[in-house]
Amino acid sequence: MELDGYVDRLRSQFAAISDVAGEDVRDVAERLVTPLESTVRLVLLEALAAAADEITLDLAPGSVHVRLHGSDPEFVVATAPAVSTPEPPATPATTPPPDPDGPVARINFRPPEHLKSRIEEAAGRDGLSVNTWLSRTVAAALDQPAPGRPANERSRGGWFG
Repeated sequence: MELDGYVDRLRSQFAAISDVAGEDVRDVAERLVTPLESTVRLVLLEALAAAADEITLDLAPGSVHVRLHGSDPEFVVATAPAVSTPEPPATPATTPPPDPDGPVARINFRPPEHLKSRIEEAAGRDGLSVNTWLSRTVAAALDQPAPGRPANERSRGGWFG
């Protein structure tokens, strides 16, 4: 997706507004528009990334990501893989099975850069989006008994659960 057309439209709008105001305003507007171009691009990219996040909520477990190709954004859509896997072992009767179509929640996760790279590599190897990979990995970890706990007792999450 090229942003040049949008940035040019904004530039022409500034020019049209400054023409009405007079010569002094036109000179100031011309001097301001060029430095604002990078800021406008950044704001547009942020809006596209926010839109991709909202779309991802509707696509879960698929996802949409915005990547830069040169200076232009590009959308990458990852759909949930259609892999037939054997049925997982039954969950204990006290825990209802997860609802794949259930509500989706957002968590702001900020791993160290080296861990983020490893997460992205692992998700790529599995052909999954980072979000899907993290969701599956966390679900699997929570289904494992915690060290020092009986095998029939699942982790309840949290530091003290």
